[in-house]
Amino acid sequence: MLDLDPILLARAQFAANITFHILFPTITISLGWVLLFFKLRYNATQHPKWIEAYKFWVKVFALSFALGVVSGVTMSFQFGTNWPGFMETVGNIAGPLLAYEVLTAFFMEATFLAIMLFGMNRVSNRVHTMATLLVAVGTTLSAFWILVLNSWMQTPAGFEMIDGKAHAVDWLAIIFNPSFPYRLVHMLLASGLTVAFLIAGVSAYRWLRGDRTESVGAAMKTGVYMGAVLIPLQILAGDLHGLNTLKHQPAKVAAMEGVWETARGVPVLLFAIPDEKNRTNHAEVGIPKLASLILTHELDGEIKGLNEFVGKHPPVAPVFWAFRIMVGVGVLMLLVSWIGAWQIKRHHAPAPWLARVLIAMSFSGWVATVAGWYVTEIGRQPYLVYGVMKTAEAASRVPAGMIATTFFMYLAVYVALTVAYVSVVFYLARRAGETAPQVTPPSIKPLSQGAANG
Repeated sequence: MLDLDPILLARAQFAANITFHILFPTITISLGWVLLFFKLRYNATQHPKWIEAYKFWVKVFALSFALGVVSGVTMSFQFGTNWPGFMETVGNIAGPLLAYEVLTAFFMEATFLAIMLFGMNRVSNRVHTMATLLVAVGTTLSAFWILVLNSWMQTPAGFEMIDGKAHAVDWLAIIFNPSFPYRLVHMLLASGLTVAFLIAGVSAYRWLRGDRTESVGAAMKTGVYMGAVLIPLQILAGDLHGLNTLKHQPAKVAAMEGVWETARGVPVLLFAIPDEKNRTNHAEVGIPKLASLILTHELDGEIKGLNEFVGKHPPVAPVFWAFRIMVGVGVLMLLVSWIGAWQIKRHHAPAPWLARVLIAMSFSGWVATVAGWYVTEIGRQPYLVYGVMKTAEAASRVPAGMIATTFFMYLAVYVALTVAYVSVVFYLARRAGETAPQVTPPSIKPLSQGAANG
């Protein structure tokens, strides 16, 4: 244990924290707006299916919010324990941005969440709707400030170094740094897709269990249609984000694509085994010139290879594979959501096989989001603040054994909490189905007797 690299352990511990933490803001950021949609539809139509959907999903929102808060607090402690050099060097910028997130977003979410959860029969409908709106705005503001800081660490701007410390000289340049708009849009769409497939999957689970109430049908349609609309937008946003990354972080793009030598007409590698020791790939399977076309919009566009950045590029294999997992899940989302939207529009219900696919895809947004964050964060290495501060320069001198002990403790707790979270979500779905009147409204007709039996 004492032979382990303390910096590598500290990075692994922070990776475990951010992996667990990001699962829940990814849900709350978008679910707040879906809850507002349910509430506004109820206000407009007075149809009980919308308020029933609201009452079910607000429980999932509260559960997600609670776990997001707890894991966020734990993560912030690690700035002091494992990475004191980070705040010492760039605290003049990171500190205010984190404070803005708390002051403008977290307090708003926490305050009005109580009204969302407990005030439906205690305040007027207008006040309750306004509380839902403010919680949704709060979750998005929270994402805004966190992504400002993360984007600034990727593409720092608006500062100067004085005596080894970063000082702000232009806050607008810091906030609206070169990668921020692309990163914000990409993350908001990722949150929307995560929630779309969560709602569709859990609703399909209730539907297969015989809960054919109108609220289940309304929620399932909302999730499927939401996914079908958002995934093409995410593909477009991803393309623009890739162009921005190629401009500002070419080493990251080279790792994503597994490109070692600078070349024109670079193929997209569908499969390869990166060999960093020998600086080559094995077992390549690719589509000629497609990487150049995607990244430069020219068939013979030039892409810089990793050999241009020896000692200054990220570990290749994790970035290469994480990128392919993200893209692969995105393609699967496109197929499932479009097939699902077509079938629900045509038959007013999913076929049993499609319902099972939707259930399996319930947490696919988590997989894509985590893979995307790994591309972003590992792809920034060896820098903590790109081009300004290396990760090793921010690390503490905490012994490797102590970091390893806490790392495995964190990991065990996070695995247990993730399993518990998923179990509780499906438990809530079963409970809702047991207490709901078992009717088959016209808007959700089974495709056949076999479909009715699930």
